[in-house]
Amino acid sequence: MMNISVLTPDKEVFYGSIESVKVPGVLGEFQILKNHAPIVSALDAGKVTMVTAKGDYQYYDSDSGAIKTGAETGKKITFEIAGGFIEVLKNDVALLVRGVNVLNL
Repeated sequence: MMNISVLTPDKEVFYGSIESVKVPGVLGEFQILKNHAPIVSALDAGKVTMVTAKGDYQYYDSDSGAIKTGAETGKKITFEIAGGFIEVLKNDVALLVRGVNVLNL
């Protein structure tokens, strides 16, 4: 299990425990799993897909403009980004992105 925070310049879009995350790297798509080696990478425009792990997660609900909580394990969450960066260190993942468009949450 890993913790992830998805941040834009304006707000935190998602925070919680995940099993995996797939991101659009500038040299191609790649996936981060538990115990991944430390990495910092630039991200291209494209889709980010995460699978939630056991436990609560928080997300920004664009319809209401509020932070909401979910707890569904194994939920696939997909959103599009216009680019950004990813940092992975000791099972903590930080996605610093811009132009987020949530496709399903």
